[in-house]
Amino acid sequence: MKTLTVFLLTLSVLLVSSLVNSQNTRFSDPATVIQNEFWGKLYAQGGVSFFCETPFTNKGFLLTDGYIYPLAKVRSALECGTSSQCADNDRYRQIASDLHNIVPVRSRTEMRRRNALYEELGSVIEPNECGIRESTQFFEPPEKVKGDVARTVAYMVDTYDLPWAGATTVFKNWNRVDPPDDSELTRHRQIAEIQGNENPFLLDPGRLENL
Repeated sequence: MKTLTVFLLTLSVLLVSSLVNSQNTRFSDPATVIQNEFWGKLYAQGGVSFFCETPFTNKGFLLTDGYIYPLAKVRSALECGTSSQCADNDRYRQIASDLHNIVPVRSRTEMRRRNALYEELGSVIEPNECGIRESTQFFEPPEKVKGDVARTVAYMVDTYDLPWAGATTVFKNWNRVDPPDDSELTRHRQIAEIQGNENPFLLDPGRLENL
């Protein structure tokens, strides 16, 4: 009886561990993921940049791999130091390898937004040619990707226990006004095939309301 009890307890622990691990990407080498999986598979045939929808056929110096949930915020949450110091942190390496959070971004745009919080800036600030509004501390994406941003940030918060990169009310509103479209769903399916997990907030946007 004792042997059976120990077996059942061990089995339950393994099952829970499996469920937890299945929520995260199986990758943990950001540089390799960026080169082989992101540019090498996901965008091997080209595509369009995330915020500005600029078409591209291959990665050039005008494009870079951007993180919807900024890595600067990840480093701050993990308290692991600089980007080079955090490279030795296993948790950071896993988070930085998650394809759900990585998008092709114009280098100029990424330089301006990488440390900003997301916010609704409204008519106070005029949008640029891409529909982006930004200030020193805040960044408002174009209308067409606000929902994409919200669902990705929610995924990062839920999966990796990170703080919100802006006000929760803003993300919930963006999720409502910009539901998933075909391009977002197609990208999601491709990522799920490559790295082995899904974003539940894209499959069920209403779930974000309860986060």
